[in-house]
Amino acid sequence: MDTSFWKAGHKPTLFAAFLYFDLSFMVWYLLGPLAVQIATDLHLTTQQRGLMVATPILAGAVLRFFMGLLADQLSPKTAGIIGQVIVIGALLAAWQLGIHTYGQVLLLGLFLGMAGAGNSGTVLAALIAPVLAASFGWGNVFGLALIPLVLTLIAFTLMARNAPERSKPKSMADYLKALGDRDSWWFMFFYSVTFGGFIGLASALPGYFNDQYGLSPITAGYYTAACVFGGSLMRPLGGALADRFGGIRTLTVMYAVAAIGIAAVGFNLPSSWAALALFVAAMLGLGAGNGAVFQLVPQRFRKEIGVMTGLIGMAGGIGGFLLAAGLGTIKQNTGDYQLGLWLFAGLAVLAWFGLLNVKRRWRTTWGSAAVTAARV
Repeated sequence: MDTSFWKAGHKPTLFAAFLYFDLSFMVWYLLGPLAVQIATDLHLTTQQRGLMVATPILAGAVLRFFMGLLADQLSPKTAGIIGQVIVIGALLAAWQLGIHTYGQVLLLGLFLGMAGAGNSGTVLAALIAPVLAASFGWGNVFGLALIPLVLTLIAFTLMARNAPERSKPKSMADYLKALGDRDSWWFMFFYSVTFGGFIGLASALPGYFNDQYGLSPITAGYYTAACVFGGSLMRPLGGALADRFGGIRTLTVMYAVAAIGIAAVGFNLPSSWAALALFVAAMLGLGAGNGAVFQLVPQRFRKEIGVMTGLIGMAGGIGGFLLAAGLGTIKQNTGDYQLGLWLFAGLAVLAWFGLLNVKRRWRTTWGSAAVTAARV
């Protein structure tokens, strides 16, 4: 086994960054598992509930772009500390002052968006948040979330270090230049389906399982956690599969898996277990697709990897916002999730055809054997 990876870099920084990454994502996603309880107490419509869980996703998509600029101007560590302090302040205010209106919960969602980064923290939130809400009230969950966040901030402040050699700060012109490349739009679209599908479904599923099958918030959280765990687990495995079989081939298969799973769920299956199995399969595909996309990105954008990571990540968040908010809106206006699920399955099919469209050009230009040894 090659152990050189573990010998490289600064291990305390790696640990602190991992902790920051996962706990931040847990907080970013917190409104999703609490959606049913919050919506019941605040008398929200399905559409309002959908927008509530979607707001942190959109805020995270936009704010990660500006946090990247802030990290360039100050330092990654300083930017991380500032972001964490703001999120802690928002949670503290929500806990102490309380949330009594729909507008207040949307405002909290905007602040929680600053925490958006990571994957597996969603599993913790889906498992634990509804249980804590049932025991202590959902308002106190924000206070309880402060405990791991403050500990993480302390660990990050004491353990993390900035890289000894900082890269040149990116300007707005760098981002605009990257957007002039048509491949950047393809990658943004592909990731808006994979990651957007992952986080959008993760946010909407607690409400879906409650509406569709009458599951309690706690049971709906367990179902959602199973789906999210599968998607999170498959992200690194998706990258490994892409290395072995090629990013395009892996992504093509994963889009097909996701499209079939989501389309089948759209038939309003009578069994919640059948729906769970299909959602898990779809999330496995989307999670692996996330890894496959980012196996391809550094091969296509070797010199612009920092800029493209920011743009593609932002597109993924926007896709998640549209999915979560769209499912709530469609449910509110049609009385059913069917159309929303089928529209998303159609997007996955469109992405599948998009890959077929660019495959030959990519494999004969930047992805050819003469240019890279990686499998494309």
